[in-house]
Amino acid sequence: MNGSKAGRVATSSEETELAIRVGKAIAQRRTEANLTQEQVAEKLGIGTEAVSRMERGTVMPTVARLVRLAEILSCGADDLLMDGSNRASDQAKLIAQLLEDLTQNDRDLLLELLRKMSSRLKQP
Repeated sequence: MNGSKAGRVATSSEETELAIRVGKAIAQRRTEANLTQEQVAEKLGIGTEAVSRMERGTVMPTVARLVRLAEILSCGADDLLMDGSNRASDQAKLIAQLLEDLTQNDRDLLLELLRKMSSRLKQP
C-alpha cells in the first residue's frame, strides 16, 4: 500500500474514482469557505502539495484527516463523502439540502427543470 502524510494512494479504479470525487468536494468546500490551499495546509500541519494531491484525487485522505478537514471547512465529514458520492440516494440527499433554503416557488421551478432534464437525458 502506497501512502503519504496526507492520506492513502488510491489503488483500484473504484478507489481512484472515489478519491477524485472526494477531492473535488474538498476543493469546492475550501473555495466556498474562502480558504487557500496554503491556509488549509497550515491548519492541517502538512504541505500545500499534500492538500493539492487530496483535491486532485491523487491520494485519499485518512479518516482522521477527513474529520479534521471537515472541521476546518465547517461541514461534516459525511458532507465531504456525500458530495463525492456517485450513489443516487446520496445525490438525492444533496439535492434535498440544496432545496431546503429556497422558497416554494423556487423549489417548484427547480423540480420542473430536473424533470425536463431527466426526461431529455433518458431519450435515446
